[in-house]
Formats: sequence, C-alpha cells, structure tokens
Amino acid sequence: MKPYTTLRQGMPVLMALLLGLLITSGCVKVGPDYLAPDLSAPETWHGKLKDGLKSEPSDPEIMARWWTTLKDPELNHLMDRAVAGNLSLQEARARVWESRAQRGISAADLYPTLDAAGAATKSKSSKNAGYTGTEENLYQTGFDAGWEVDIFGGVARSVEAADADLAASEEDLRDVMVSLLGEVASSYVEVRTYQTRLQAALDNLDAQQETFDLIKSRYTAGLSDELTVQQARYVLENTRAQIPSLRSGLDAAKNSLAVLMGETPGAVHTELEAFAPIPVPPVRIAVGIPADSLRRRPDIRKAERTLAAQSARIGVATADLYPKLTLAGSIGLESLSTGSFFETGNSKAFSLGPSISWSIFDAGSIRRNIEVQTAVQEQYLVQYRAAVLSALQEAQDAMESYAQEQLRRQSLTLATQAARRAVVLAKDKYKAGLVDFSDVLDAQRSLLDYQDQLAQSEGLVTTNLISLYKAMGGGWESYSLSSTAPQKTTETVSQH
Repeated sequence: MKPYTTLRQGMPVLMALLLGLLITSGCVKVGPDYLAPDLSAPETWHGKLKDGLKSEPSDPEIMARWWTTLKDPELNHLMDRAVAGNLSLQEARARVWESRAQRGISAADLYPTLDAAGAATKSKSSKNAGYTGTEENLYQTGFDAGWEVDIFGGVARSVEAADADLAASEEDLRDVMVSLLGEVASSYVEVRTYQTRLQAALDNLDAQQETFDLIKSRYTAGLSDELTVQQARYVLENTRAQIPSLRSGLDAAKNSLAVLMGETPGAVHTELEAFAPIPVPPVRIAVGIPADSLRRRPDIRKAERTLAAQSARIGVATADLYPKLTLAGSIGLESLSTGSFFETGNSKAFSLGPSISWSIFDAGSIRRNIEVQTAVQEQYLVQYRAAVLSALQEAQDAMESYAQEQLRRQSLTLATQAARRAVVLAKDKYKAGLVDFSDVLDAQRSLLDYQDQLAQSEGLVTTNLISLYKAMGGGWESYSLSSTAPQKTTETVSQH
C-alpha cells in the first residue's frame, strides 16, 4: 500500500480524535474560579439618626433623581445639561467603548482565522554559484486557516477578564456620573449661597448708608460730633469692601458650573443672574442600612469587577504551563505558468495537520508570572476592602455633618432674629438719647455678620445633603450608559 494511501485512510481516525478532544476540552479552565468577596457592612449606622434622617429603605425613584427633592426647576434643567455635555463623562463613556472593543478582540481568539494570499514571482539562479542560470516563474494563490484550540481555557479566561473589565468600565462611568451630579448640585447651591450673602450685604449697605447720611446731616447741623461720623463711615465702608469678594466668588461659582456642563465660562451668567433662594432639603430622608448604600455605589462595584478581572488573569497566566494545540491548513493553486495555473488537477496544493507546542524550560518565568498576577489580585482585594470602608466613612460623615449643621443653622436663625431686633432697639434708644451711637453700629455689624453666617449655614445644610446622596450612590440610575436622555421624567419622581 502506498504511503499517501495509508495517510488518507488514517485521516478520518485522526480527525475523530481531534474532534473528541475539542468536545471534551471545552470544560477545562485552569486557574482559580472567582468568588466575590463578602460585602462586610454593619447592620445599622453608627449612632442615632436624627434631624429627618430615617433608617427606612430609600425609595429607588427618589434615589434615582434625588435632586428633584429640592424642588428647584433650574437645578433639574442644569443636571440634564451637565449629563449631556460634561467632558469627563464623555471620556468615561469612551472608555466603555474601548473596553467593549477589547472584549471583542479577546473573544476573537476563540475562533479560527482564515487568510487569503496570492503571489507572482520571477527568479533566476546564478551559474557562477553552480546553478543552471535559468529563469523561472511561479504563480501562487490560496487560503490559509489556523485555530489554536483552547484546551486549558487560557483564551476563555482572557474573555472572562475582558467581560469583567467591561463591567468595571461601565461602573466607572456610573461613578463619574454620581460625582458629576453631586458637583453640579453643589456648585448650584454655592451660586445661590453667594447670591443670598450678596443680597444681605447690599441690604445692610443701604441701611448703613441711610444711617451715615443721617449722622452726617446731624454733624453739619451741629447736633453730632465728628467721631460719630467717622464711626458710621468705617462701618459703611467695611460693608462695602465685602461686596467685591462676594461678587468674585459668585462669578467663580457660575464659571465652575458652566465648565461642569462642558460649556465655556460665562455661559450660565445670564440665566442665573436673577436672585433665587438656596434650595431647601426635604423634611424626611430615608437612608436605609449601610449594605444598601454599598450595593448601590458604582465605585464599590467597579472595585469588585476589577478584582474579578484580575482573578481571571491568573488563569490566563496558568494556561501557559500547558501544551498548546493548533490546527492549521492551507489550500490553493501553484503553477510555473499562467496557462496551466487553473488546471486544478495538477495545480492544486494543500496541507493539513495539527501542531503542538509546549514550553519545557523558561527558567521559571511562567510560574513567576503566575505569582505576579496572584500578588496583583491580592492588591485589588485590599483596594476593594478599603473602598468599602471609605464608602461607609463617607456616608457616616455626611449624615453627621448634615445633622450638626442643621443644629447650627437653628442657632444662627435665632441669633439673626435677635440681631435684627437689636438694630431696631438701638436706633430707637439712640434717638431717645439713651445709648451712644456705637451701640447702633455694633448692632448693625452683628446683624450683617449673623446674616452672612446664616446664609452660609443654609448652603452647607443643602450641600451636606448632596454629599449624603452622593455617598449613598444615588443618581446614576436615571441616565442610560449610551445616551444622555433621562430614563425617568422629573415630574414622575417629584410626585413622591
């Protein structure tokens, strides 16, 4: 029997063996199987919740668009503009597209490759080198196919890592969105706080100007001395001196808000020119339990998915310890002349067969790489645990700051009311000759100081609430990953 006949008869047996190997090898994936770490969280928040904070489960609709609880239509509009135009959000969205494409690259290794090629060459050998010196033409065309069989799951682990990387990039996008929404709301509150402080300063400036004009006229009439005039003047000018810095702070807050929306500084100055009060927080706020916040926070989920991706990369590195099986083949036409090129019976050429490669000696580099990937996984595990602790601290601090600032605001409200009444009483007693003018000036200075502190405290109360919603991971559910359109309308959430 001829050798090629024996080979032809043995090919079905060889192909059957390879097919059986392919069928059974799909279940083998070396390396550790990933298990998500326990989400360790206390059952309740530390300390007693107070000042409107309740441990009852938070409403998903409210958490999705928490800023609507402040009942400020302008803020709602700015939030949607920011999600549509913010550059950091666009960058994070591009990272998701990148991860999705990388996942496709990894998955492509699971399938065979097919290449087409063609060539026409003309050659002549050298007589001086001992050859015939004849010219020859060679025409070739055909297809080459190859497939590295994923016997030990190295490619599957690579796809597994790419899947986790994609999920991590999506969580990163959500985390950027959570931060963006918090920053936009905080910047908006800062604008309204500066406006309130500026309005208080202007109102006091008008009142102090009237007092100064009155004292100056009395001095001109000989009813007051110059000391009283100078005292009224420095109080007036001190108040006037505060106004430029307040205007500068207001301008900077508006510029910051414009940049957050991906617009040029000054873009929101006109629409926010009119005075509006600082948004007031709702009376009751449901914060749930710590585990609820951790499960909702995108940065925690991103850290967990990053850990999962690294676990899969240990499997990729481990697969290098084992043999690699490649199925390769080619079929095409070869001829020395164009006239006989398409005579398939004589021009046809093909090759087919498996090949095995196995790294026998590499001075331990493969095992060192496995150790490297395992050490990196341990680092990501530590980072995950640190992210959990940081998230719990952030939420706990935000709740405490919110509660304590409300107590401060209450005291400043009473102090402002008392200072306003003291100004009236001081003026009346001065006109009656019962007190010196310095008492009037002290009362006016105190009133402006308390009004300014109260405005800042009211802004801090709302800002601390924003920080609390951010710490609980609220906001990202309202917007899709691929578009900027809100998934739920403002009116729907505002009804809750």
